[in-house]
Amino acid sequence: MAEYDDGFSSFLEEIKKYPQYDVKKIEEAYNVAKEAHGSQKRRSGEPYIMHPVAVAKILFKLGMDNECIISALLHDVVEDTEYTLPFIKERFGDDVELLVDGVTKLGKIPLSTKEEVQAENIRKMFMAMNKDVRVIIIKLADRLHNMRTLEHMPEYKQREKSLETLEIYAPIAHRLGIRAIKDELEDIAVYYLDPIAYKEIENSLSMKKQEGEKFLNEIKAQVSERITAVMDNVNITARVKSVHGIFRKVYVKGKSFEEIYDIYAVRIIVNSMIDCYNALGIVHDMFKPIPGRFKDYISTPKPNGYQSLHTTVLSQTGVPFEIQIRTWDMHKTAEYGIAAHWKYKLGKGGKDNLDAGLSWIHRMVEAGEETDTAEELVANIKGDLSIDEVYVFTPKGDIRSLPIGSTVIDFAYAIHSAVGNRMVGAKVDGRIVPLDYEIKTGERIEILTSNQPNKGPSKDWLAIVKTGEARNKIRTWFKRERRDENIVEGKDIVDREFHRNFIRLAGEKYDEFVRKIALRQHFSDTDEFYAAVGYGGIQISRLMPGIKDEYNRNWKEDKETERPAPVSADRMRKTAPSSNGIIVEGIDNCLIKTAKCCSPLPGEEIVGFITRGHGLTIHRRSCINVPADIENCAEPERWIKAHWDENVKVEMKSTVEVYAIDRDGVVLDITSRLMNMHVKIHSINARPINDGNCRTTLTVAVNSKEHLDNIVKSIRKIQGVYHIERSGV
Repeated sequence: MAEYDDGFSSFLEEIKKYPQYDVKKIEEAYNVAKEAHGSQKRRSGEPYIMHPVAVAKILFKLGMDNECIISALLHDVVEDTEYTLPFIKERFGDDVELLVDGVTKLGKIPLSTKEEVQAENIRKMFMAMNKDVRVIIIKLADRLHNMRTLEHMPEYKQREKSLETLEIYAPIAHRLGIRAIKDELEDIAVYYLDPIAYKEIENSLSMKKQEGEKFLNEIKAQVSERITAVMDNVNITARVKSVHGIFRKVYVKGKSFEEIYDIYAVRIIVNSMIDCYNALGIVHDMFKPIPGRFKDYISTPKPNGYQSLHTTVLSQTGVPFEIQIRTWDMHKTAEYGIAAHWKYKLGKGGKDNLDAGLSWIHRMVEAGEETDTAEELVANIKGDLSIDEVYVFTPKGDIRSLPIGSTVIDFAYAIHSAVGNRMVGAKVDGRIVPLDYEIKTGERIEILTSNQPNKGPSKDWLAIVKTGEARNKIRTWFKRERRDENIVEGKDIVDREFHRNFIRLAGEKYDEFVRKIALRQHFSDTDEFYAAVGYGGIQISRLMPGIKDEYNRNWKEDKETERPAPVSADRMRKTAPSSNGIIVEGIDNCLIKTAKCCSPLPGEEIVGFITRGHGLTIHRRSCINVPADIENCAEPERWIKAHWDENVKVEMKSTVEVYAIDRDGVVLDITSRLMNMHVKIHSINARPINDGNCRTTLTVAVNSKEHLDNIVKSIRKIQGVYHIERSGV
């Protein structure tokens, strides 16, 4: 290490200036780390100890506490050396042990894919964050230094790390309000993911650099002359927008370089909130504000605590630029987020002690506990951590932030799972909107709920919602309320998928094979696994490549196992379609009718019931009158497999209930909409119900479930309609 200076000596001298740090413990941690890493080297050829020292320096600049600095020095000791967590605990205490464990990757565990390993590590990190948020701040500093030295990694690793940084770590830094780390992580990631675009942006900025610097200096001088004449302790700085910020607008959102109004920005820092608004008045007097480009984050702070006034104005020469105005305290929060106001107990000890600004961590962990795979958790995290957010209001004026593209259903579940589960409609700024309406910043959202005790979400909502939180809560409802049905449906799905992929096992071998799959997916038994498949928590098709590989390597005995199982005499009986397009297995020339309790439609899974003396009645498989486990019900022999003949188009009757605000013309609007769609109406009946609402019962002719779904979707767009449900569901 003779030719290298790891920088710790100068770092220690800097630390000694601040009495809150335990210099002896920090030096002890450094000595342990240096001894533990010994002759280990980084890919650059530098001694490994330089990395933990660099991470500690980043945290020191953020103003983090004693335990953070010590944990940064030790953060790779347990993962890469012979030292253990009990040793860390004995020498440095419980807090340091928790922090080091939180940032330590999982050991050698039986996971088959790189994606599973990554997902499990992220799950572990979020669980640790929930106990102490300092875990993620150390992890961000660790990732930042790794990104700064990424040129020494292979190209594929550079891209992997950069993508993970953009999807996970930069958004977390944004949520915590640590702008200094967020911007640098994003810029480095873009440099490796799209070097051509990065170079183009750099060239565009460099071409404007000279004129940009001259322009910003002139603006600063003009603003300073006016503001310092009436205020004390004013600081005025200027900056050019980050490369990633321009990249997102030019290459992701499709804007031209000239359409970006905030390439240039001037920041004004003043003493008090009153000074902020006074300064705003001065700059609006000096420059022409661009309409719709003013944002007041002081009266309505962002969820991560960010406060500032933003306004975009035109200079006297017509060049647009942004002005940000904030106090000194606001500026510290804007730059360093949670680290700016660090308190020793912040983020520790469970939900009661967690700052409101960190409640999103709890929500993600709670949602993660409901996910069935680590990969699903990571997919949800990536969606929910989106940097593009909308800010909306509850009826009481409370602000909520959700990822851009979120619907009113996402908003309902963000309020509470009970609100989402009982939701029947929504109002935005007093106007009824469809359930797939995407909310926008500044809107006031009111959720309409049902008082019916058996009300629950629709499975169709899973295709509408944007957030993992909403998706998990919907699946949780189906998981708890319809477990037996889910197990039967899941087993059927697995059987079909195995058959389609030529996986031929029977009896105990089949059960053991499925049990091993379930255990690998972290389920306690096969029923839990089947239930997850049944309610949509697991997509069995996504697991099939790994399942087939496992089967071919360890379970497939010989070529005979690939032959289809022999068909029994009963199964070889003739099957024939009825006049209404239904094919029943093993029964011919039988009277077939559809059940009124559920009114099955072509495209839906069905089953037949032998009614003595009255032929066969066809039910939807999900009908409440169909046993969840047909094989073990009282009379299994009376239930017959059936399906729709795809070659026969039939017309069926279907009844729906339309709930709307009672106004003149609502029934006329419904009938007009159906006539325009050329839908045959068998009957229509409207009557008022409570609180100025009405219910319209429609019986229409449809040829498939998809046809009915299109009709419902069209009616839902009618003004005042807030809920539609199908009779017999």
